[in-house]
Amino acid sequence: MSPIDITRDGAVATLTINRPETLNAIDVPTIKAFHAALDEVEADDGVRVVLFTGAGRAFIAGGDIADLNSRQGLAHYSEFAEDIHRLFRRIEIFDKPTVAAVNGFALGGGTEILLAIDIRILSDKARLGLPEINLGLFPGAGGTQRIIRQLPLCRAKEIMFTGDMLSADEAVAVGLANRVVPHDTLMSEAMATCEKIASKSPLTLKLLKRTLVAGGDMPLAAALAHEQAMIGLVLDAADAHEGCSAFLEKRAPSFKGV
Repeated sequence: MSPIDITRDGAVATLTINRPETLNAIDVPTIKAFHAALDEVEADDGVRVVLFTGAGRAFIAGGDIADLNSRQGLAHYSEFAEDIHRLFRRIEIFDKPTVAAVNGFALGGGTEILLAIDIRILSDKARLGLPEINLGLFPGAGGTQRIIRQLPLCRAKEIMFTGDMLSADEAVAVGLANRVVPHDTLMSEAMATCEKIASKSPLTLKLLKRTLVAGGDMPLAAALAHEQAMIGLVLDAADAHEGCSAFLEKRAPSFKGV
């Protein structure tokens, strides 16, 4: 049985990490299952948004500590670390928008994967953090680099240096997530967000994500030139003219992704 369950609801595919007995800890088989699930939803043109959540009390409680403890540096670098870096980068640049419904603990690798997901919605029971320092480690799945690009440096350092957990409200306050919702309405509110995004042009969303990802790594002058080129591509697409025509005709647009 795969540790990643895939369900479909219209244009939204939900990937559920289903290892509740380990609080959904990430190990190598789970990373491989994630790639297989992403292959499936990437190839399905009917899927416009991907929603991530966890089974049981956790979103992802981190890496599998027993697995980590079994490795020395080079083996970790060339196996687990390389695999998880590739996975999180794939999620970060995935052409379809991604949303997280964080149902519980998102610690270590759980927070690191959130840093690669576009929109993060938290249950009021969620707890986030990077506690690796308590094990004599530090975040090594992209977390050190993504968090300093998303949060003020002093806040990022405090989270990593202390290893303290953040409540859902604290996580939103520092900028790690978008909003907190009641636990019982988490999935319905996350799905409503996914459906709103899925109603937009999938082609424009893809090009917008590419513009944001690439531009974020460029100096401003280069990023602005890149944006100019990308919006030119958008205006070559039928969806852009469908959207403008719908506005002028006072009707809802029907985007086809072309």
